[in-house]
Amino acid sequence: QEVRDILDRKDDRIFLVVGPCSIHDVEAAKDYAQRLKVLAEEVKDTLCIVMRVYFEKPRTTVGWKGLINDPYLNDSFKIEDGLKISRQLLIDLAAMGLPLSTEALDPISPQYMQDLIAWSAIGARTTESQTHREMASGLSSAVGFKNGTDGNLTVATNALKSVANPHRFLGINQSGQVSIVETAGNQYGHIVLRGGGGKPNYDSVNIAQCEQALEKAGLIQNIMVDCSHENSSKDAAIQPLVMENVTNQILEGNKSIVGLMIESNIEFGRQDICENLADMKYGQSVTDACISWDMTEESIRSMHKKLKEVLPKR
Repeated sequence: QEVRDILDRKDDRIFLVVGPCSIHDVEAAKDYAQRLKVLAEEVKDTLCIVMRVYFEKPRTTVGWKGLINDPYLNDSFKIEDGLKISRQLLIDLAAMGLPLSTEALDPISPQYMQDLIAWSAIGARTTESQTHREMASGLSSAVGFKNGTDGNLTVATNALKSVANPHRFLGINQSGQVSIVETAGNQYGHIVLRGGGGKPNYDSVNIAQCEQALEKAGLIQNIMVDCSHENSSKDAAIQPLVMENVTNQILEGNKSIVGLMIESNIEFGRQDICENLADMKYGQSVTDACISWDMTEESIRSMHKKLKEVLPKR
């Protein structure tokens, strides 16, 4: 509800989706969540912190597809276990009082998770997909659509128009039977700028172009900036600089930026999956490189401090 209120402009805070690129270690995820909860309390007057809890990873070619698909990280693909482990983790994190977010990638998995999710992402590779637009139109959470991998905004604005409308399609009901699904449409769709075509798109010129594109499409000017991916040139260490730039745009009077996304973990960087999982570094990503917990804390506190006076007047 907090995220919806921010998108409706009933709440003048900014929402931040913060957390690991993907979850591969349940205990480390809980450890991270406990730290995030303390920080969220500290900055709650200006920032609504939503933990990023991604269980499904779209791969450019092949690779580990996430905790649902392969929970034991050993190519055993125990998907049934993956669903149970993932849902239990969401229950445990929700009990801490943190709003949660995930990527809706597989069209069936959200039915197992959505009652625990405050915000969902549709990734750059799937924004154009009709299947994902239909699914998003029926999600109970707010949904962010990323711009295309080439930087194209039109695929996202088209997706937003589509998702706000009712859809009818083949799906699965609560009993697992194939059925015709009818959705009401999702009024809480918005664009997520993640860079594209080898270039970032978070600067004030790109934000202004995005505002114009949304206005032309007859859509509300709600923009979220993904500080990672091509906005950081895939270099995790640049994410705090992107945050700082976006914060300064808000200080200078921007009114369309409502959210930010940060890929963050306990440890900086990334690692490959080892055959012996005990050899892996605790709290470090196995997919995209993330900023460390210390960098996360510092960046979020700095943003909070700068925006404290400004947001109520925005």
